[in-house]
Amino acid sequence: MIIDFHTHIFPRLFRDSREEFFSEEPAFKSLYARPDSRLVGCQELLNHMDREGVEKAVVFGFPWEKSDNFQRHNDYIIESVGRYPERLIGFCCFSPRSPHSVREINRCLESGLSGVGELAIYDTCLSLEEIPGLGEIMQTCQHFDVPILFHTNEPVGHVYPGKAPMSLSEIYNLLKQYPSNRVILAHWGGGLFFYGLMKKEVKDVLKNVWFDTAASPFLYGADVYRIAGEIVGFEKILLGSDYPLLSPRRYLEEMRSIGLPAHSINKISGENAARVLGLTPQE
Repeated sequence: MIIDFHTHIFPRLFRDSREEFFSEEPAFKSLYARPDSRLVGCQELLNHMDREGVEKAVVFGFPWEKSDNFQRHNDYIIESVGRYPERLIGFCCFSPRSPHSVREINRCLESGLSGVGELAIYDTCLSLEEIPGLGEIMQTCQHFDVPILFHTNEPVGHVYPGKAPMSLSEIYNLLKQYPSNRVILAHWGGGLFFYGLMKKEVKDVLKNVWFDTAASPFLYGADVYRIAGEIVGFEKILLGSDYPLLSPRRYLEEMRSIGLPAHSINKISGENAARVLGLTPQE
């Protein structure tokens, strides 16, 4: 079973009129101003899943700053999951800076969504000092016992749209403060998994943390799958395509190209996600 843990879908309003939102949503503009930056809807994702042999996908929207925008987007996620509950697993998304974040979590989870994410701040640090509301968000997710997925990125290397000015210490301190939360760090956690080699403390802090592979072919050599598995365990890696950025096939081809054993690929491509999401074999 293949489960893609990182996909984005947008309602028609945002797909057809993206330019109308650029002035009030600078992060959205930075990621989607280019005409070749694709925005897709639910049906296009499902068609893609059928072609790729993906059984289920975790779907989420965008961390809009304005509450009208993220509520509209989350409504579309709720509607899509309601229509295709056997294929789609919905997470609610919003700006962590929003004063309405906890209210939105409650609304979305009560409407059938299964987690929170992809939460992101693209213009500042991701820390409790910069975003005090993060603590309340984490506590609410822990209360509902749902996973939360954060956008993270490496603090070095080339610049690209969506690369935020964050440090690994900020991410680590957040994890350390909320050890009981189930957390998924997108984009390999910005490389935080490398510190799983340390002898003290880090392994305990990463106990309830998973790393998704989103955008990996653009960021790392294919050996990252093997190296990450050797450091933190193959059970800690989740296949995330960042569709429509890339297709799951690209990631599976990379894993096979380095000779990763089938049992390790199976963990990454679906078994780990099923455990994080609490899915039974029948689901």
